[in-house]
Amino acid sequence: MASESAAADYSLEIPIHLRWGDMDINNHINNVQIARLFEEARVRSFHTWIADAPRNFSFLVVRQDIEFHAPVHYSTHPVTVTSCVGRVGNSSFTMALRLFDKEGVHCASAETTMVVVDPVAGRPAPIQSPLREVLTNSLGRPVEFGGRRGFAG
Repeated sequence: MASESAAADYSLEIPIHLRWGDMDINNHINNVQIARLFEEARVRSFHTWIADAPRNFSFLVVRQDIEFHAPVHYSTHPVTVTSCVGRVGNSSFTMALRLFDKEGVHCASAETTMVVVDPVAGRPAPIQSPLREVLTNSLGRPVEFGGRRGFAG
């Protein structure tokens, strides 16, 4: 199990290229595409954390909260999404994700709650080892949402 201070510093950095078609009429990356960037980061995180581990578990997204801090403009340079586990519970865990543009501007934050599901029963199930160990070793700084700011007029 990771120490609390080491866990607070953990963060996986994932570069993700944007697509020209991700832009909207306002000439920035559409908010739905931002959600897809966070989805891609979650998938790549688990591929990094458990690439060779047998998949004897299943989990589902039950909630995703996104807070936008600044617009993301199209660039041929990748954005960076940092990823870590924010909390581990009995049958659920949260992922803390932060998106930075090519200049390092923090553009959006997401917290995704996922629940481990028994694939046969289709019901929540306790997080078992080795998944619990993977999640605990990936603990980092949870997302703290700031409420109204930035674009409010």
